[in-house]
Amino acid sequence: MKTLKFLSLTLLFASAVMNAQKNYPVETLVTKDGKQINITLFKHASLAIEYDGEEIYIDPVTKVADTDIDYSTMPKADYILVTHEHWDHLDPKAIEELSKPSTQIILNATSEKQLGKGTIIGNWQEMNLADGIKLEAVPAYNTTPGREKFHPKGNGNGYILTIDGTRIYIAGDTEDIPEMSQIKDIDLAFLPVNQPYTMTIDQAEKAALTIKPKMLIPYHFGDTPVAQLKERLDKENSGIQVLLFPME
Repeated sequence: MKTLKFLSLTLLFASAVMNAQKNYPVETLVTKDGKQINITLFKHASLAIEYDGEEIYIDPVTKVADTDIDYSTMPKADYILVTHEHWDHLDPKAIEELSKPSTQIILNATSEKQLGKGTIIGNWQEMNLADGIKLEAVPAYNTTPGREKFHPKGNGNGYILTIDGTRIYIAGDTEDIPEMSQIKDIDLAFLPVNQPYTMTIDQAEKAALTIKPKMLIPYHFGDTPVAQLKERLDKENSGIQVLLFPME
């Protein structure tokens, strides 16, 4: 397993760094070659990853519940990744605001049909985005009886970005599916904790112990008390560093 270097315990575990443009939290990782990966956490499932001048946005939306997200001072996107077509993940207005002529939009087939543009990627497909950046799409779906309708198997994606050897898993809307046993060597994982649409705390705990990321950030969690997930993993001496952000 590749060794992930961290800038500092204070930076990564206290998470005091904020995006100077809009005061959004930022996590910064350092790759094996000493380059920075800056991850901006907007809200809910909306993230941005900057590496070596490349700007990648995941599920950008302009509004979550009563929270507006303003991208007007953010860099334009080189790549926009969409996990699936629900309104809190696919927002044409946000995509338009972040796009430039060369922006590549990469998304599942249902999102492409709804948006009317973009490059389709399906479960277990891969592509290279830029030098040192590889994208893998992995399954994301519901398994609890009666809840399969929310996220049917084979439709949505989770994404793994391998950036200069550092692996970041963005799970999308999913429960603790069997395919997670095939997701290996993850440095940072984003797991959703919001039943009935995604995972319960029990399921997220199981998923974390299956994937065994070095670091975990719960996201897309609504009113779920995700501090309980951190307490459980700490109590089990899992070795997983759980960072908590306002990603309701």
